[in-house]
Amino acid sequence: MPSTNVSQSLAIVHPISLSHGRNAEVWDTHGKRYIDFVGGIGVLNLGHCHPRIVEAVREQAGRLTHSAFNALPHEGYSQLLDALARFVPVSYSLSGMLTNSGAEATENALKVVRAATGRGAVIAFDGGFHGRTLAALKLNGKVAPYKQKVGSLPGPVYHLPYPSADNGVSMEAACAAMERLFSVEIDVEEVGCFILEAVQGEGGFQALDAGFAQYLRRFCDERGIVLIVDEIQSGFGRTGQRFAFSRLGIEPDLLLLGKSIAGGLPLGALVGRPELLDALPKGGLGGTYSGNPLACAAALASLELMSDANLATWGERQEQCILRHFRAWQDSELAPALARLTGVGAMRGIELRAADGRPGTERLGRLLANAREAGLLLMPSGKHRHIVRLLAPLTAEEEILEEGMAIFRRCLQASL
Repeated sequence: MPSTNVSQSLAIVHPISLSHGRNAEVWDTHGKRYIDFVGGIGVLNLGHCHPRIVEAVREQAGRLTHSAFNALPHEGYSQLLDALARFVPVSYSLSGMLTNSGAEATENALKVVRAATGRGAVIAFDGGFHGRTLAALKLNGKVAPYKQKVGSLPGPVYHLPYPSADNGVSMEAACAAMERLFSVEIDVEEVGCFILEAVQGEGGFQALDAGFAQYLRRFCDERGIVLIVDEIQSGFGRTGQRFAFSRLGIEPDLLLLGKSIAGGLPLGALVGRPELLDALPKGGLGGTYSGNPLACAAALASLELMSDANLATWGERQEQCILRHFRAWQDSELAPALARLTGVGAMRGIELRAADGRPGTERLGRLLANAREAGLLLMPSGKHRHIVRLLAPLTAEEEILEEGMAIFRRCLQASL
């Protein structure tokens, strides 16, 4: 169990204490082994302690552990941004900065938009999650627990329905809500940016409607509005390719990165069009630990491993495993407990329902506890905390995936 000195405002999903891990397996301090379908909440696409990443960090630690890039540049920072410029599939020359986290990338994106457009209003989406820092909180499409008891937040921010086949919100409904917003709430000329997740994470692994994404891209182009795509959780292969925005047929103006960028070390990035990233004065971007040499070394090793062939193979294998099991469960006695399979690629959520058809919040609570006891770690999501988000490492061995899905089935059956 975590120390009693840890703030009680931190919610702990699993009351255990980990000792070590290898790929998709972890062990707690009592020696109990678990299969990890949490993956650091999307951080460990390449698993725990990938040998190549570990070696890169060890080698870097023997040469240089830290230099604040703003004061004394180090080669890892520049090398990583060059690598990202090759890795991010956009048609323009990429510029960017490194951050400590995805939330910090979000905050800096908002600064960049204000400097580049002179406009302060932001449009975000219901169910979205962009971080826990103050400005990011305002963007989140959910009050509890993130916005409770913190008072007024930076704005102005407005929210629209998130159109997805996974939540039943149509493109037409989202477009109608946009039309109402700009006729009733705010002049479109005051809007600096839209911010969205290509696939929502905290919201329950819901994939954005591609038609709406393309409509929004045209809308922003016509009005000089910046389109920010948050791929902090969906990026770096989680959907089977480098980034989920490619599935939507669009390019972002600014792209938010984090989580699996560095194999478990704290790192994020804000990348995008140079004319936007260069809008602030010298010194307007930066940070003491942003782009730390150890994290950069881990990220460079991660990108080397994430070839298109590897990502496609890993993603398809995991997706097919999930689909095969879910379809079998639908045709079994488990069907009453199952609603939709959400998401895309290996970024999948299993939506549970109660006996009366309502969201299966209590059922998911029992499933989490039973699965943990049986040696499987799962992560909840969704508005009602009723969707299991599957985030096993993409590199997980086939037999480990199968073992984990078998435990899931047994524990779900016990919840009936």
